[in-house]
Amino acid sequence: MRAITVNKPATLDNLAVTDIAAPTPGAGEILVQWRASSLNYHDYLVAIGGIRVEDGRIPLSDGAGDVIAIGEGVTQWQVGDKVMSAFFPNWAEGEVNKAKTAALLGDTVNGCAAEQTCLSENSVTAMPDGYSYAEAATLPCAALTAWRALIVEGNLQAGDTVLVEGTGGMSVFALQIAKAAGAYVYATTSSDDKIDQLKKLGADTVINYKTDPKWGPTINKLSGGGVDHVLDVGGSATLANSIDAARVGGHISLIGILGGFTAELMLPKMFGKQLRMTGLSVGSVEMQYAMVKAINTSGLRPVIDRSFSLEELGAAFHYQETGKHFGKIVIEY
Repeated sequence: MRAITVNKPATLDNLAVTDIAAPTPGAGEILVQWRASSLNYHDYLVAIGGIRVEDGRIPLSDGAGDVIAIGEGVTQWQVGDKVMSAFFPNWAEGEVNKAKTAALLGDTVNGCAAEQTCLSENSVTAMPDGYSYAEAATLPCAALTAWRALIVEGNLQAGDTVLVEGTGGMSVFALQIAKAAGAYVYATTSSDDKIDQLKKLGADTVINYKTDPKWGPTINKLSGGGVDHVLDVGGSATLANSIDAARVGGHISLIGILGGFTAELMLPKMFGKQLRMTGLSVGSVEMQYAMVKAINTSGLRPVIDRSFSLEELGAAFHYQETGKHFGKIVIEY
């Protein structure tokens, strides 16, 4: 079968298409034929060596496809079922701990940039009703991160105010989830061309952070004292403004490092505003089941910017580097 591997030195131009033996499911395992995947910033870091992985690692954490064989004792799935991957295959439910997150698809264990993969029957969920493989493949990392930040950790309520930053996959999903829940959404972008796209998805107020570098205080003022939920994706580039944008007693989800790995905090401002700040990385299989149930009820559909073939994975990452995408970049096999 075809697979893509990350090889030393890890560069986008050194991603290799290779033929490897197709796996056979053992007891409690299923064999999945992947039909689509999608790109996340974490995948990009793996591909360029920003996250060091074992030589020959198969990347990509997201996948959607068909169960084509089952191992002994499997009861949850049948051949022909449509499933999607879980970012942390060993985090089935409950509180997070080191053991549950040790396995990470496309990082510490092989991911979905292959035609077939053997997985535990407990490490996938069903695709949402009526979704294409490409649509389902956008969900396991970006959508679940937004879901956890707003619904699980944030306890989002109708009428709450939310700030999403940029137009990457997670931020667009956060906008859609927040609007489906009845929230008022503020959004930022660096492109005037993307303002209309954000508003068509339901963003109530959009600010160009290039023309208004102090967008945090601006949003605080526009919202009448700050927003309830902030999803920070930029790290050092955005956190100061995120803190300014939050209301007293608000919640900031630390999700991304697009602007840098470190950030300085004005501690008195944190104390004075009594902010709750949560660092989070995706979520559990149980959370993914809940998200799929909500999608089936709400009718939410992902925004796909562009599709590439598996052999074009390097080109897809180069496109991701440009930052021109709106929503998700998918890989179809």
